[in-house]
Amino acid sequence: MRIGDAAAAAGLTPRALRYYEQQGLVTARRTPSGHREYDAEDIRRLRAVRELREAGLTVGDVRAFAHLLATMPAGGVPELIPKDAGAGRCAVAEVVARRRLADLDARIARLSQLRGRLAARLGEPGPDGGEAAPGAGGRAGADSGPVFRLDAAPATGARRLRA
Repeated sequence: MRIGDAAAAAGLTPRALRYYEQQGLVTARRTPSGHREYDAEDIRRLRAVRELREAGLTVGDVRAFAHLLATMPAGGVPELIPKDAGAGRCAVAEVVARRRLADLDARIARLSQLRGRLAARLGEPGPDGGEAAPGAGGRAGADSGPVFRLDAAPATGARRLRA
């Protein structure tokens, strides 16, 4: 099947499919006229990539264990860490998934800190319903920037920003 049909069957856009091909996650065969062609195995592989991406893994993460995509079942991506100790465990997939999970946890913590600081500046309650402390969240990061306040302009009644 051609790229548009393959992308639709895998739940992707043709652009995403081309990108995954460029990243080495799938390899299209070419017709004599140069058109890409995909088969059922390619679609299964692309669906697995899509599911892994939806689970929070990056393209680089998936590329780290792309060799396993061919062994994933047709019904979808299995648990990355099977419950049975020996059943299909892959140390590479486990390390990559755990590293990504730790990264997501750190990003969530950082965003929660930033939200708390912004909520405090707006006088809104923190996530627990209590008042957010003005300095909540620890030290300011590179993306903190200045704090802006709205002040009434003297004569026109318009508001102006000041840092």
